[in-house]
This record gives sequence, C-alpha cells and structure tokens, in this order.
Amino acid sequence: MARKGKGKEAKLSYNGNLLVENRNGLIVNTEVFEANGTAERDAALVMLEQIPGKKQVTVGGDKAYDTADFVAECRNLKVTPHVAQNLERPGGSAIDARTTQHAGYAISQRKRKRVEECFGWLKTIALLRKVRHRGVFRVGWVFTFAAAAYNLVRMRNLAIQAT
Repeated sequence: MARKGKGKEAKLSYNGNLLVENRNGLIVNTEVFEANGTAERDAALVMLEQIPGKKQVTVGGDKAYDTADFVAECRNLKVTPHVAQNLERPGGSAIDARTTQHAGYAISQRKRKRVEECFGWLKTIALLRKVRHRGVFRVGWVFTFAAAAYNLVRMRNLAIQAT
C-alpha cells in the first residue's frame, strides 16, 4: 500500500523500474516491486547486479537515488553512480567532485530523460497508466511485455533514421 501524498488514502501500488541504455534508448531490463519508500533504489541495485561482463558501467538517476547507501552499493558493484545531486538534503549530496568533475557525468544527466520517454510511451500507448492486473508476478509480466514492444518500435524508428 502506498500514498500519493499527505492526507491521501493508501492504495495497492506497484513500482515499475527500467534500465535503459543511453546510446539508443533501448530498455535493457525491467523490475516490478511493490511500492514502498526504497523500491526504486532496490530495483536499480537488482538490475545492476544482473549486468553481464566486467566492463565499468555508469548509472544515471534523479535526486531520489542520491543516498549514501545507494552510492556505496553502486561502487561495490563496480558501477559509477551518475545521479543528480540533492544538495538540499541534510548532510549534503552523496555524490562528490570525484564524479561530477568528469564530462561523462554531464552527458549522463542529459541522457537521463530517455527513461522518461520510455515511461511516457508505456503509460500512453501500452496502457500501463492504470494496470489491470494484481500481483507482482502478473504486473511484472505485463510490464516486461510492454517494454519489449517498446523496444521493437524503437528499433524500427532507429532503423528508419539510419537510412
């Protein structure tokens, strides 16, 4: 159960999460968790653990990911966290100048909007604004299927652009 705001009723909610690669905007992985205060960060760590290979990767994210626990766990996984700094948070940002000084950090912050494009498509075209299923397994299946459909449409559009 989750609330959208103070004084609002609690509703059964699911948190759909995407791992999107920056170059082409294709969805690499999906996870669905029951909504709670840390579901986004937990799902991100689960998806980052599943990335194959030993090559150093980066992960972009919004201010909600700027926590000491998330940043430390990313570094343990050999993933460079390029999350937006939350300077208003008590104690300051968990991201320091080691990360923000690099040009790649600025690029990651600009490319971060690609995941929002995916969610926009999933909510409007794939009709996931209001899920018609219950249970993490069923919602996860529908979410992954819709993400695969998004990738097919995206690949078609990329092929058209390339010609």
